[in-house]
Amino acid sequence: MPHVPEFLPFRGTRYVSNAAPPVDDSAVAAPPYDVIDDDERVALEAHSPVNSVRLIQPQGPDRYADAAALLTAWRADGTLATDPEPAFYGYRMHYTDVDGRARTTVGVLGALTLPPADGAPTTGPDAVLAHERTISKHKSDRLDLLRATRANLDPIWGLSLAGGIRAAVGDVAAASFAIDELGHRHELVPISEPAAVDAVRATVASAPMVLADGHHRFETATNYRNELAAAGQPVDGARSIMAFVTELEEEELTVGPIHRLLRGLDGPDLRATLAPAFDVVDAGPYDPADPGRLDALLRAHPGPLLVDRRGVARLTARPEVMTPLLLDPEPVRDTDAAAFEAVIAPALPSGADIAYRAGADACAGLVAKGEADAAILLRPATVEQIRAAAFAGLRFPQKTTFFEPKPRTGLVFRILAD
Repeated sequence: MPHVPEFLPFRGTRYVSNAAPPVDDSAVAAPPYDVIDDDERVALEAHSPVNSVRLIQPQGPDRYADAAALLTAWRADGTLATDPEPAFYGYRMHYTDVDGRARTTVGVLGALTLPPADGAPTTGPDAVLAHERTISKHKSDRLDLLRATRANLDPIWGLSLAGGIRAAVGDVAAASFAIDELGHRHELVPISEPAAVDAVRATVASAPMVLADGHHRFETATNYRNELAAAGQPVDGARSIMAFVTELEEEELTVGPIHRLLRGLDGPDLRATLAPAFDVVDAGPYDPADPGRLDALLRAHPGPLLVDRRGVARLTARPEVMTPLLLDPEPVRDTDAAAFEAVIAPALPSGADIAYRAGADACAGLVAKGEADAAILLRPATVEQIRAAAFAGLRFPQKTTFFEPKPRTGLVFRILAD
């Protein structure tokens, strides 16, 4: 029997409204915690005193305890209510991609069972396959929040090899929706009819799953479950994590890159620093009035771009230099993220700081404003590279892929004790 994931319905906790469905949750919804900067957090807090950003990105010295207290208070005062019966939650994202095409990603939110504490997975060693390495400080932050709130506040994202997930959601009217800052429409569709619930469970259990987004939270949830078990405390809902599952198909996915923002570049000019490994060809100034030009350059050029105070430059790898340094096997070695990790990062000054951000124009804008010294803009990994790497047991460098649009936080929460 093939190794497959276990996917279960759960009792979702949702914002309460007197409005007739579909309920507009735009004012209380938020992006995932790791793509919210300080300015956006402040704006989200201004949208509503009960915006979900207050839970996923709490502030202050007692921020984790404060988030837990808020969650408890909102449940007590009727801001949030838990559904009476377990359900899956169909989730649709309607958006326009970078090529101007109308797209819809369709998936299902449910409780994905974690691998057991003894390391022998309940459903097999390759039931859920990771595709990126993780960053320790992100895991510790999410673990502290999970300990305090005992809740899955936002979903991880799994890519299933099973077909039929889109069909399981169908065209049923949404119970609630949210419009994000880019105009994308997110719709939540509770699925509670027994036959439909059984169909979703069987569909997801029919094939392995690749973890697309949420590696930190998946590892954190596993560590938290182990921590409870070791202390002799009830594990209950901590055996699973809330997951958004879609089909691993081009139709369902838009995969973008995560770029590298560089600060602390004292010393030699970065173009000169990179010249031994790359042909560095000037591509003109960065013009914020020409949005999309950088993305077009990335699609047309077989390599990363450099944005610095002088403008934009194309980087074309010198094979005789690069090949001996790229030690990862294919398909990992063929990504710009691998080239950055193996060649560019080691060439940076010892005091350089590397930050991760999606959006080529956003990164270039920070360089133009002097808030970063430079940016290395990377091309995305492809769906086929992701599939091949996962099934070969390989992981891309941290922050290689950016799946978009992201499911909104706040349309449904999963309380571990419910």
